[in-house]
Amino acid sequence: MQIDIEFNSGAQLPMDAIPELARLAELHGFGCAWGGEANNKDPTVMLSAIAAVTKRLKIGSAVYHILGRTPATLALQAVGLDELSQGRFLLGLGVSNPTIAKWHGLTLDRPLGRVREYLEIVNLAMRGEKLNFDGEFFSAHGFKLAFKPSGRKIPVYLAAFGPKMSRLAGKLTDGVMINMANPREIRRIAEEVKGGAEEVGKDPASLEIICKMRCSVAENYSAAREALSHALTYYALADYYRNLLTRMGFGAEVEAMRSAWQSGGFHAARALVTDRLFEGLPLAPATSAAEVREKIKPYEEAGVTRMILPYVSASQDVVGEIENFISAWNPKKS
Repeated sequence: MQIDIEFNSGAQLPMDAIPELARLAELHGFGCAWGGEANNKDPTVMLSAIAAVTKRLKIGSAVYHILGRTPATLALQAVGLDELSQGRFLLGLGVSNPTIAKWHGLTLDRPLGRVREYLEIVNLAMRGEKLNFDGEFFSAHGFKLAFKPSGRKIPVYLAAFGPKMSRLAGKLTDGVMINMANPREIRRIAEEVKGGAEEVGKDPASLEIICKMRCSVAENYSAAREALSHALTYYALADYYRNLLTRMGFGAEVEAMRSAWQSGGFHAARALVTDRLFEGLPLAPATSAAEVREKIKPYEEAGVTRMILPYVSASQDVVGEIENFISAWNPKKS
């Protein structure tokens, strides 16, 4: 299993610190630096800076949302990042969610049909073909890259956790990106993904199963848990993760937190975070990087091929803390 890192999922890091952190991550054996997209700091800017100062470290979007840009725009960004990195770019995308759709003044409905069309247009454009596409959700006419692309195939991964979207990932992309799922749920998702691949004659063993585990290292578990509890509460309150968390057996906790949120706000909900949630979800409060490694092992056994570690700072020294975490991960490589 390849271990990767994600920068700025919580927008904690100053952007000008990230290039040096990425070089450090490359030196200490991380395989890819990922950036996500919401209302945090722009991942394309960050990934471009990382690509410019590294040689081996891959760069990846985890994930770009299909409602955030047109398919032609994404194709331009993807091909540009791949050229800048000399073939190190990994393209992760997802259908977005109702909250992000509202930010862009859009609605999100029929996500399977939308992402299917979006992927088709992006793949055509990245190959340098002239677009002449009329779909139910997207259309594009006359667009063509003004330059010849490298010919490299940019790996594409689809964010999914529902059965239909997971199966679509297996059919149409190079693998799946999974957020907030425990090993048991990952096994179920992976089976759907591989089933989708088999339906279209693809080798299921060729697909990547990519997962995230948020981690924090502090002097004591209480401080590390405190740091991670904000992200855990956010997902517990999000409508689009409600079904996932309930399916994993945390329905009672989620409903209690939602009720507390409605009556008392975010921190009232956060006060109800339990040990059981931390133990059953991909969250790693720890006192050392070695402990984080131990918590990853059940995910590898579940079939994860790439584990992304979004690091969450437990102190005000955000840069110094993640420097220490990266430096403790592996001995320096020459």
